Amino acid sequence: MRILLTRRRLLAGSALLLPALTFGPKALFAQDASANKSPNATAPVPDASDTQDNSVAPDDGPDMDDDQGPDNSQLTDDADKQLADLEKKTGGRLGVSVLDTETNISLGYREAERFALCSTYKALAVGFVLARVDQGVEKLDRRVTYGKDVVVTYSPETEKHAGTDGMTIAQLCGAAITLSDNTAGNLLLDSFGGPSALTAWLRTTGDTETRLDRKEPDVNQAIKDDPRDTTTPDSMLDTIGLLTLGNTLSETSRDQLSNWLVNNTTGNARLRAGLPKEWKVGDKTGTGQNGSYADVAVIWPTDRGPILVTTYVGEATAPAKDIEAVFAEVAKIIAGMVGVK
Repeated sequence: MRILLTRRRLLAGSALLLPALTFGPKALFAQDASANKSPNATAPVPDASDTQDNSVAPDDGPDMDDDQGPDNSQLTDDADKQLADLEKKTGGRLGVSVLDTETNISLGYREAERFALCSTYKALAVGFVLARVDQGVEKLDRRVTYGKDVVVTYSPETEKHAGTDGMTIAQLCGAAITLSDNTAGNLLLDSFGGPSALTAWLRTTGDTETRLDRKEPDVNQAIKDDPRDTTTPDSMLDTIGLLTLGNTLSETSRDQLSNWLVNNTTGNARLRAGLPKEWKVGDKTGTGQNGSYADVAVIWPTDRGPILVTTYVGEATAPAKDIEAVFAEVAKIIAGMVGVK
């Protein structure tokens, strides 16, 4: 269990606006007040419909390792025991990383171990696309045409446009996140040079652990002890934090990514299921072979700073519905961190 670690990439390298980060109209301080805004969940999402998931700056800031928050050891010890009990229910491994930006309290369980990315890579791929848009080398309205021969399993939106009008980059991003459309993920990877290009870009953000090696559907194989297509809960949390709350992306791109995550349709039975309905949640799920499940989220509780959480399950033997219940229980632990029972 990691207790009260200050995250160097988030605090020093990314200009994440802590410790006073607050979402909403009161957030008028810090270097970039736009990063303090809660995303508009009603923003339009290209070609999104309800379905289920089937399938930065370098660290050159000051050393923050000695910057400790208040003593909340009892809270973290209790969470450690709860997470260990939840892991037993999966029949496999549970990996969790949490950062409460309001208090700087962080929790972790197997947070440095590798887990299969599965479809959570799509949030990173979209982040890279938006970074390229910010750089002027990509356009969201660029149309991509493709044949039926490139359509892979579980592609509810892209299969409609194969061999015809194709889809814009924005529509592909929306389908990849809100529907977890697998062909959309592949086409986005193709747009910037494939899995290795995504990994290389992640290294420039300071993420030294996350790696993408293959496209759909092979990315979901999740062979035990295979490092390909894996991340750690800690690394994914840092990177999602940089993309949604930091200055890695422009205000426009940051808001767009957050809105796609908020409008995701595949995570209602996972982390979202254990959180208060009035909280705003943006997430990306993943499901793969060998008992692999994932949900990474940015949570905006009412009238306070956001919470980042990444949850991965590997080698699970329990039924899928039981695994989803574990995700909901993890979310309840997070809600308890801020006093919600």
